Amino acid sequence: MQTSFEHFALASMMGQADAPPKANGSLCFHQSWERQAFGLAVALARDGHFEWEEFRQALIAEITAWEASHARDDPEWDYYECWLDALERVMRSQVLPGLATADPAGRVMD
Repeated sequence: MQTSFEHFALASMMGQADAPPKANGSLCFHQSWERQAFGLAVALARDGHFEWEEFRQALIAEITAWEASHARDDPEWDYYECWLDALERVMRSQVLPGLATADPAGRVMD
């Protein structure tokens, strides 16, 4: 069962460039980390650590960057890799600005 914030978050994405993959009307997760990353982003936004729209804009930017450097039919495409990159970007800027640094590849390091 979805909370009202989860419903709001998903509804704001439906039909947009950042909409999550769906099959038969349900969200698609192929690996458990995808579901966990999805839930973490929703929970952090719901709890006020960042604005949902800020996360969505970061996700759109990640998807756009990926599409600019890959062919549309590239089998390497992974929506939830973009999701995770967007979550890391927002967390670096909003949640952990003084606590996290990034390695040269842009991943958050302790």
